[in-house]
Amino acid sequence: MGTTAEITFRKMTPDDADAVAEIELKSFSVPWTRADFWKDAQNKNAEYVIGELDKKIVAYAGAWVAFGEMEVMNIAVDENFRGQGIGKKIFAELIRVCKLRGVTAITLEVRPSNTAAIKLYESFGLKSVGRRKNYQRAA
Repeated sequence: MGTTAEITFRKMTPDDADAVAEIELKSFSVPWTRADFWKDAQNKNAEYVIGELDKKIVAYAGAWVAFGEMEVMNIAVDENFRGQGIGKKIFAELIRVCKLRGVTAITLEVRPSNTAAIKLYESFGLKSVGRRKNYQRAA
């Protein structure tokens, strides 16, 4: 789906939890719930950014911020808006907002099979520093 509208960004509020959870559900095999996002939106250690096109939430990105480091929690783009560079734009905005809080380092986890995410992170100069064997695998 092409668009000529410009994406705008703002801080996520608890009222955004439904829309964000809907994108999450369609993006991840083990999605966070609406309650998870509602709770995180209120956490003073969290930064969540919403991307909107024509007042519709089409993407979000979030991180926890502590001790000069941001730990990326979630990034997702509505399936109807993927492939337009929105993921890169919202990740850049998340980094910008976190830097305002003194962040100088970024950590995150990504499945080796998620090549789109890996390419996104590499485009920002991030590099793999290790791999946890069987991490997030059910016992």
